[in-house]
Amino acid sequence: MRQLRRTLTTISLALCTALPAFAATTESTDVAPMQHVAWSRNANIYEVNIRQYTPEGTFKAFAQHLPRLKKMGVDILWLMPVQPIGEKNRKGTLGSYYAVRDYTAVNPEFGTLDDLKALVKQAHGLGMHVIIDWVANHTAFDNPWTQEHSDWYLKNDKGEIYPVTYTEPEYWTDVTGLDYSKPGLWKGMTDAMLYWVREADIDGFRCDVAGKVPTPFWNQARAALDRVKPVFMLAEADKPELHEHAFDMTYGWDTKDLFKAVAKGKADARTLADFALHPPKAFPQGAYRMRFTSNHDENSWAGSDGELYGPAFKAMAVLAVTLPGMPLVYGGQESGLDKRIEFFEKDPIQWKNYAYAPFYTRLLALKHANPALWNGQYGGPVQVLATGNDKVFAFRRTLKGNSVRVSVNVSGDTQRFALPGGKPQTLAAWDYRIDAPVSGAAR
Repeated sequence: MRQLRRTLTTISLALCTALPAFAATTESTDVAPMQHVAWSRNANIYEVNIRQYTPEGTFKAFAQHLPRLKKMGVDILWLMPVQPIGEKNRKGTLGSYYAVRDYTAVNPEFGTLDDLKALVKQAHGLGMHVIIDWVANHTAFDNPWTQEHSDWYLKNDKGEIYPVTYTEPEYWTDVTGLDYSKPGLWKGMTDAMLYWVREADIDGFRCDVAGKVPTPFWNQARAALDRVKPVFMLAEADKPELHEHAFDMTYGWDTKDLFKAVAKGKADARTLADFALHPPKAFPQGAYRMRFTSNHDENSWAGSDGELYGPAFKAMAVLAVTLPGMPLVYGGQESGLDKRIEFFEKDPIQWKNYAYAPFYTRLLALKHANPALWNGQYGGPVQVLATGNDKVFAFRRTLKGNSVRVSVNVSGDTQRFALPGGKPQTLAAWDYRIDAPVSGAAR
C-alpha cells in the first residue's frame, strides 16, 4: 500500500469556520445522555488477541508491548476472553476463546491470575485502561454450572442442554445457552463479573452477543459494577436501548459495512454523506458507536485488511478515526495485518516492522488533541461539505472553536474537487487530507 504522504495540516480557524456546510441531522432518542467515565471521552480502543499476539501467547509476553502501544497512543486495551476454554465439543486444537469453562479462572495457556494483575497494573501505570471480554449468553458444555446449576440452562424437549443457534444456519456446537428467566443466573453472572473488577482491577467489559441477553440483566449488572468502581462497557450489539443504562458503546457494524462497500467500488461519497446526515438508527444522545475496519471476527472469517480494503485501507481507517464514534484498532493492524488469523489454532501475528504504526500514531494523536473529534456528546457534529465530485467525501466537525476538516478520495483514480469558497484541489487515488488547528503529537 501507499506510503504516508497525507498530511495533518495546521490551518487557521478562520478558514475552517468560513466554509458553508450541511449539518448532520443525526436522530436521537429522548433519553438523557449517559455520563461516560472521563478517560473515555477522547479515547480509542485496541483489541488484543493474547493467544496470537506473541509466539509465547502469554500475558507476560504481551506486556512487553505496552510501552510501544502507549507511544502509538492506545488508550483502552480490550483483552479477548481470559478464562479457560472448554474441552467438551472443542473446536480445533485450542478451541474458541468464547467457550468459557470457568468464569472466575484464568486460561493457563495465557499465564496466571498474578500475571494478569501485573499486566493490568502496568497498563494503569502507563495511563491506559483494560477491559476484558465477557461471554454471558452461553458457556462451554463442561462449565461446572452445567452440573451445579443445570436449571440455569436452556433445555430441549428431552430436558437436555443443546448447542447455541446464533442464526438459523449458524450453530455454535461448542457452547450451550443460558436461561435468563432464572433469577439465580442473574446473581451468579453478576458476581462473576464483580470478581474481576475486585480481584484484577479491570476497568470494564466488552460483552459478547450482548443483544441476545435481556437488557434488564445488563442494567442491574452495570449498576452493581459501578458501585465498586466506575466502569466502561462495550456491547457487541447495535440496540439503542442498551445505551440507556448499561453500555457506553455499541458496535458500528453499519459503518464497517459501508467502508467495505466503498473499498469495493459499491458505494461512494454520496452514500457516505447520506449515512452521515441520516443514520439508519436513532441512538440516545451521547451514545458511543465503535468505528472499525476489522476485529477478530472480521479478520478470521471475512478477510485480511488487504482482502477487504486493498489500497483503500488507510482512507477507510481515516474515516473510522474522524467520523463520530470511538475508533478500534485490531492488534496487528499497525503492522499491516495481511493474513486471516486462525481462530482455533496457534497462529501468531507476523509483526514485521510495524509499518503502519506511524500512521496510527498520527491519527490517534489528532483525535486526542482536537475536541471536535472526541466521542459521543463530547465531540462535534458532522457537517458534510459539497465537493462537486461524488468520488470525494468531505466533512467538518467543530466544537467550541476547534474545527477539523477531512477530505477523502473514495476511488482508485486521481480526483479534482473544490470545497465551497475554496480553490480546486487534487487528491490521488484513495488519498486524503486532514486540516486541523492541532495536529497532535505521539504520547
